[in-house]
Amino acid sequence: MKKCILLLVGSLFILLGLFFAVVPGPSLIFFIVGLMCFSFYYPKARHYLALCQKALTKSCAFLDKKLAR
Repeated sequence: MKKCILLLVGSLFILLGLFFAVVPGPSLIFFIVGLMCFSFYYPKARHYLALCQKALTKSCAFLDKKLAR
């Protein structure tokens, strides 16, 4: 039951991420939360979650550097 609910919530967040990729919104946040839900049961999702976290860290560091000038 717990796995089913977690996968349903993960799917919802992935769909919201896809929706907000088309219209302006926080799509990356929804993708990360959806991947986090999937990563409890799927190791490949854990890999993609790590890639998204690294990309978000790099982009935040880049923006901090540009805005500090």
